[in-house]
Amino acid sequence: MVVIRLARSGAKKRPFYNVVVADSRSRRDGRFIERLGYYNPMAAAHEKGLSIDLARLEYWQSNGAQVSPTAARLIKQARAAAVSAA
Repeated sequence: MVVIRLARSGAKKRPFYNVVVADSRSRRDGRFIERLGYYNPMAAAHEKGLSIDLARLEYWQSNGAQVSPTAARLIKQARAAAVSAA
């Protein structure tokens, strides 16, 4: 099964997450199929903390990719930000 989830990177005490499409059998930070965006919970006020390619996200969801609960929450935020910016 293909899942859309977060892969952690960054330094100790300074998390940074990539939103990735991966096989469910691969490790959390292991091999992935495609990177859809990123989430930086430690972003400063002038930095962009969340960025997701919504077109590619729709493509993967139409092909049956399941979204993890945390990724679903971030996707909801990204869609709200895209609507308010437009």
